[in-house]
Amino acid sequence: MGVWDLLLVGVVLLLGLCGVLMPGVPGSWLVWAAVMWWALKDTEPVAWGVLVGATVVLFLAQVVRWTLPPRRLEESGATPRMAVYAGVGAFLGFFLVPVLGAIPGFMGGIYLSERLRLGRHGEAKAALRTAMRAGGSSVLTELFTCLLIAGAWLGAVIWG
Repeated sequence: MGVWDLLLVGVVLLLGLCGVLMPGVPGSWLVWAAVMWWALKDTEPVAWGVLVGATVVLFLAQVVRWTLPPRRLEESGATPRMAVYAGVGAFLGFFLVPVLGAIPGFMGGIYLSERLRLGRHGEAKAALRTAMRAGGSSVLTELFTCLLIAGAWLGAVIWG
């Protein structure tokens, strides 16, 4: 697979990661489709292993999301700015503290957004709790899964 094809797969993966944070956009399906496209073009066993792993992980994430409360983020006062802060926090956390750092990074991004908006620690902490109960845990599950898949793809491209 050529460099331009890999860059295009990477762009679709990034669009999928951003799509997870936007309501109505099938972000996890874009991530899966990018990995499938890569596996079909690059027929090495590691590519197929990443595709099978991505399929299993996405299925498990969907099962977990069905057990969580439904998304009601708009009702809780969640803003697009909060989603950007949460996504950037999760992305940075994923790479600064490998893999598991996405969880505190996501929550830290929400907290920072609310702290800047509301100005006080207690109010920002309460807003974080409200956002996580109103569907933030569902978004975090989907985003974490997509970050795992993107990380596996990146690892397979670099070291595979």
